[in-house]
Amino acid sequence: MAEVFVHLTESPARTRPAWALWELGFRPFYLLATLWAALFIPLWALQLSAVFNEALIRNTSWHAHEMIFGYALAVIIGFLFTAGRNWSGHPTPSGRSLQFLAMLWLLARMAAFSPWVWLSLLLNLSVPWLAAWGLWRSLYAGHNRRNYFFVALLVVMGLASACFHFSQMGWQPLQFEMGLHLDRGVPLALDIVLLIVAIMMGRVVPMFSNNGIPGLQATRNPLIEKLAIGSILGLMVIDSLALQNIYAATFVGGAFMVHGWRWYLWQPWKTWRNPMVWVLQGAYFWLLIFLALKAIAATGAIPSGPATHALTVGLIGMVTLGMMTRTALGHTGNPIQATWVERAAFSALFLAASTRVFIPLAWPSLLIESALLAAVLWSAAFALYLWRYTPLLVLNKPGIFKPQPV
Repeated sequence: MAEVFVHLTESPARTRPAWALWELGFRPFYLLATLWAALFIPLWALQLSAVFNEALIRNTSWHAHEMIFGYALAVIIGFLFTAGRNWSGHPTPSGRSLQFLAMLWLLARMAAFSPWVWLSLLLNLSVPWLAAWGLWRSLYAGHNRRNYFFVALLVVMGLASACFHFSQMGWQPLQFEMGLHLDRGVPLALDIVLLIVAIMMGRVVPMFSNNGIPGLQATRNPLIEKLAIGSILGLMVIDSLALQNIYAATFVGGAFMVHGWRWYLWQPWKTWRNPMVWVLQGAYFWLLIFLALKAIAATGAIPSGPATHALTVGLIGMVTLGMMTRTALGHTGNPIQATWVERAAFSALFLAASTRVFIPLAWPSLLIESALLAAVLWSAAFALYLWRYTPLLVLNKPGIFKPQPV
């Protein structure tokens, strides 16, 4: 298995073949991620509304697991393999190595519907750990120590998935020191995804905004950047301990102010005319909504569901869709410009998040209806991406391939 995976590059060819799916990580993993997003959420919504007599997806925890370790992890792997090559100047997994990892990812998704929880555990542990190994080889070869922490985060995501599986097996009596229970695996993984998103957005959103909007002066404040990342680490502690009290609410409220100031420095009000920039700036709006709702939920005034969906559907959904469009266009040599397809997809996803978050808050009795409507909008957004980008991800168009900075 290891011998297959360490085969990082294929022999160079004089002419690039038309079939390009296995050339770089973003191609197969963006395709797999969007396929899973477009299919899995409507399936879950139908089960939630009792359309199915028998549960295909075991429970809400498995729904959360599959969106984190299925959808989000696939996007992260695709992005890191692509960015890692730029960061290090050395190849990340491609060819047979990439095929092998994609196959494991697919098997892990199928195992989630099977009764074999141990098989699901092994597959879901192997995917992030093998991805971490492939990324580390590239960064190590290029002496790019600055980004080693991404390798560590992939390793921890594997451990978080293992905790989830052990919890599902009924190992609740087993717990870590300081009261860290195994059932905190999904919240921990979600916080890791949030940390990755927050770090990368701080790196790229000001640059993309300034490049895309003439005269914009988005800036980064070193102190605010450190506080913003530190606040996410604090959230990880709060979620690991399952704290729900006024102290947790106060901390999250402070995080809201820090991230609000960070967003203000990016001048988001000047970006709405450029969809390729607006989608990333708009995604950060959902981080603020998440923090505000989480602070209120910590006091017990509202349920935690709206905050969770502001984070998952709003922030993670929009930033991943925005980055998948940008990197797919840039790395296939196409102009990073939005057509009506991108505009429609971004708008549908923003409406999906609004529907899923605000309708249950205002009218709790419409929870199922709002979930179904949000699922339709979410699925439409990713179906549009598939329609527009599948040819770009799968095929080469001779003469236009020009790698771009991520």
